[in-house]
Amino acid sequence: MRSHEFDRDFRDKARRTSAWGVGLLAAAGLLWAWCAVLLLTSYEVDRKPDDPYPAECEARLLTDESTANRGLRQNSWCQNERDWPEALAVLGLSVPVSIAGVALLTTGTVSRRMSAHAQAMRELDRIAEARGV
Repeated sequence: MRSHEFDRDFRDKARRTSAWGVGLLAAAGLLWAWCAVLLLTSYEVDRKPDDPYPAECEARLLTDESTANRGLRQNSWCQNERDWPEALAVLGLSVPVSIAGVALLTTGTVSRRMSAHAQAMRELDRIAEARGV
């Protein structure tokens, strides 16, 4: 295999690695968005199946009361519908996904840049040899 073909294959692999990194970062962003929806949006809870008048619940993070866990003390219908462990699990899952995405994106980008640098150095050497410098 000629060096030009090897370099092209190397850059293609680096481009795919970067694409996987971008994909994982997008997945981590979706997990962050899901966590934000769980914590910042109000929701409704059915008191019984097919309830025509479901209970209105405040967002878990932004409440008018002093605490988001007020429903636990009052035995509210909202108390267990959107609990903290689910939101924290989604947030915790986003951490390794984003770390892997950053690592792959960085590896792919640096590999492509180093390959381009090596090609530029070869071109400069060839030009210098042609001039006899």
